[in-house]
Amino acid sequence: MDSTISSSASLSTPKFRCFDPTNACSATTASHRRSFSNLSPSFKASSRVNMVSSENSERKIVAGDGGYVLEDVPHLSDYIPDLPIVVQKDSPRGTHFRRAGPRQRVYFESDEVYACIVTCGGLCPGVNTVIREIVCGLHHMYGVNQVLGIEGGYRGFYARNTIPLTPKVVNDIHKRGGTILGTSRGGHDTSKIVDSIQDRGINQVYIIGGDGTQKGASVIFEEIRRRGLKVAVAGIPKTIDNDIPVIDKSFGFDTAVEEAQRAINAAHVEAESFENCIGVVKLMGRYSGFIAMYATLASRDVDCCLIPESPFYLEGPGGLFEFIEKRLKENGHMVIVIAEGAGQDLLTECMRTMDQQDASGNKLLQDVGLWISQKIKNFISFLQPNFTFDVTFRHPSKIARAILENLEACLHRCLRAMDIKHTIGSWYTCITFGHVNGILSFLLNQNLISAQQKVSVTAPGPAAVSSHSCQNAFIFLA
Repeated sequence: MDSTISSSASLSTPKFRCFDPTNACSATTASHRRSFSNLSPSFKASSRVNMVSSENSERKIVAGDGGYVLEDVPHLSDYIPDLPIVVQKDSPRGTHFRRAGPRQRVYFESDEVYACIVTCGGLCPGVNTVIREIVCGLHHMYGVNQVLGIEGGYRGFYARNTIPLTPKVVNDIHKRGGTILGTSRGGHDTSKIVDSIQDRGINQVYIIGGDGTQKGASVIFEEIRRRGLKVAVAGIPKTIDNDIPVIDKSFGFDTAVEEAQRAINAAHVEAESFENCIGVVKLMGRYSGFIAMYATLASRDVDCCLIPESPFYLEGPGGLFEFIEKRLKENGHMVIVIAEGAGQDLLTECMRTMDQQDASGNKLLQDVGLWISQKIKNFISFLQPNFTFDVTFRHPSKIARAILENLEACLHRCLRAMDIKHTIGSWYTCITFGHVNGILSFLLNQNLISAQQKVSVTAPGPAAVSSHSCQNAFIFLA
């Protein structure tokens, strides 16, 4: 919704409706803004049958600021005044965001635009698709012929070569994994980056990266604003961990879950093919366990799912070792999925490295997959020295970073990149993009860097994992 719509509350015809236009009520009904709450008690009672059986029944229309019209569904309290309310009815509606897409006004001449694209952080499926769609969209839809690719991440602005990007150059890059521009962690020198942008005459900056990269994009915008430069900055969030808040999910996540599911299926086949075999699969998830949880739900072959949000313990009643012993007696095999950030507090012998960080400022984690595999071997060997068993270990995370995205994800990426071009073309800046409640929206960059999204252990997802795997309650302690 363009900014002109937000001030159009006085218009007689709403700019859009929050329901299917094919089933919409007439303009006359909408203009009257009828609502069940405004009807007399006697009329409410007489409308009770018509509301169900008649095609001409009164519709519950709610009008709001900005010209929107919501056709609500009937509620018992509309015609039963004494209906008890357990939860507060008039709760806040929450935060709203602008919808991405074409705008009513474009504030640049195509000949004046000099855009650049940079990719930072780790690899993620779909990065090349986003690069291709930005370049082709700028060229074919807006007539922009000057698009520059910055090589090697943030430091590429001042220490690396650049690549002129044209539709011919990016024609088939969506068929390759990784990024044609190269990437790196760290190297963020705000002053040097903005100096390079200013010296080259760049006025549109597209920054593709995770939460750390988006923090850098916010700092770059602040420096650009301080200098008063006519430069629009757009961040495009990417992380397969899905740990960026507010948005429904980040691109690359679906593909990573699909690849993780293949690894789980392979571990399950191997585990049930050998006597007392335990398959351990370590998945991505430094601070959040979304990949582990969703891959577990998708495969239905996992006996135990361990995520960073839920602490667990190994020994004693209700511990992991007791659960493993029980499951081996019942099934003769089992599969354990563990996120890379889970159980880090249990690696006491490696605590000296817990405060170390990589170039992006992320905490360096120990290999919890190998550690827990060895712990399981030691436990079973000590408990039953002559017991025949095997523990296999898989770590498909690096593969998930570099593979091609699946077809559905590729389609969504194309549509998202198109809307990104439309929005930044109207000179909105310090923005980032993502689906919010299923609708592609653009948000202030600070919305996505304020915190990290984590799995809620009381949500339906963890409950479903625990239900279908029958794993112990210690897996999802609050």
